[in-house]
Amino acid sequence: MKKEKNQVFYVSLLLTGGIAIWAVAFNGSFTCVSKAIYSFLTTEFGWLYLLAMLAFVIFIIGIACSKYGKLRLGPDDSKPEYKTASWFAMLFGAGMGVGLVFWGISEPVSHYMNPPGMEGGTAEAADFAIKSSFMHWGIHPWANYAIIGLALAYFQFRKKKPALVSSIFEPLIGEKKTNGALGKTIDILAVFATVAGVTTSLGLGVLQINSGLGYLFGIPSTLLVQIAIIAVITVVYIWSAVSGIEKGIKLISDANLYIAFGLMILAVLVGPKVEIMNNFANGLGQYLGNLIPDSLAIKTYGDNSWIMSWRIFYWAWWIAWAPFVGVFIARISKGRTIREFIVGVVLAPSLGSLVWFAIFGTLGIHLGENKILSTETLQKVAATPEIGLFTVLEKYPIGIVLSVIALILLCTFFITSANSGTFVLSMLTSKGDLNPPNSKKVLWGIVQSLMAVGLLIAGGLKPLQIISIAAAFPFIFIMLFACVSLVKALKTENVS
Repeated sequence: MKKEKNQVFYVSLLLTGGIAIWAVAFNGSFTCVSKAIYSFLTTEFGWLYLLAMLAFVIFIIGIACSKYGKLRLGPDDSKPEYKTASWFAMLFGAGMGVGLVFWGISEPVSHYMNPPGMEGGTAEAADFAIKSSFMHWGIHPWANYAIIGLALAYFQFRKKKPALVSSIFEPLIGEKKTNGALGKTIDILAVFATVAGVTTSLGLGVLQINSGLGYLFGIPSTLLVQIAIIAVITVVYIWSAVSGIEKGIKLISDANLYIAFGLMILAVLVGPKVEIMNNFANGLGQYLGNLIPDSLAIKTYGDNSWIMSWRIFYWAWWIAWAPFVGVFIARISKGRTIREFIVGVVLAPSLGSLVWFAIFGTLGIHLGENKILSTETLQKVAATPEIGLFTVLEKYPIGIVLSVIALILLCTFFITSANSGTFVLSMLTSKGDLNPPNSKKVLWGIVQSLMAVGLLIAGGLKPLQIISIAAAFPFIFIMLFACVSLVKALKTENVS
């Protein structure tokens, strides 16, 4: 019998290689095209991003509260493969990664200094800053991840289907089309979105690690240093991906979680404690109280520049990350009930993100409210996130210790995003193999690093981030249909 060619692998590799060559060798045209596509999609379909993300939140909460919440992701007698703490550590590291450290101080400070429709640097702006940061890093992104994650975990573990995004759609389009051109197109889109998303995060992480090394040890921010950082960390994340989930990815994810908790506790101890608690309580109230209006806020006749550059950009970015994070979360969630999955994937990490932004956002805003940092410095913190973290931390007691821990955390977050991304890429291009071959892991690990290096040489990662968001636009519809397919499959279950 003739062996079937792995079309998803070869087409994905060619597509990724072609985009990489275009982005590096012809960066000007790549930047121009990516911006034009992104601008068109977000301007013409901003309403769709807002409606879809709110729909994901409503859907996932509805499933958790339904009778299907008691179903296990696997046979009825299956048990979770990983302890809850390790499971949470792995999904949190994959889902947010470097972004929390990168934006933890700079985003709230940016909203504080440049709020839409109000004066910057005021108490009102501070409230807006915390509420907006909560909105962007709270329930919406995690509900978005849970759509793909839950549907895929259900089909691969309970229905014994391949660990491919296309497997979700068999109840809607049938097995033949799932295994045909349509299914393969879905899987190729998932591969490209994963490569672009992880590569962009790697590049952003490298810039911040370089800034931290400069602040702590006087190491200059140069392309050579950044390439060296990528080379060293590439070895570590490929090793952890090759070692497998149990030995490599789980080990680093556990360490990552402990370091993150340690940094948060120290930040609270040296920071303005009452302000942190007040910001958390007030921010939570403002966030939950305005959840529906803020989810749908877009002006028909007014200025939408802030909404476009922040909220819709984030919604598009989280959707671009959904295939990668969803596939990885599904892979580590066998044996959990649907309700347990949703609480663990949506509510727990959302709360962790809110606490993070309440702590680190307050550290930055406190320096503005008390005139410890000048307006010019705060604007610089907002504009250059890679240096913002260290600029703020140095103003607090044991700032050097906090900065060292933050630098270590950057590295571990960098590794957890990259090794889980590498594992997912290997699964998607190995016909859904839950334990893909090491050769694929090494290949995709190297591809991601080379793309990050190439884009840094070419002068920036932003165009790749933008084109990945544009390429992920079809995933709005893929995920909406995934909801329909999952409900259709769940209705066949005998649940009282």
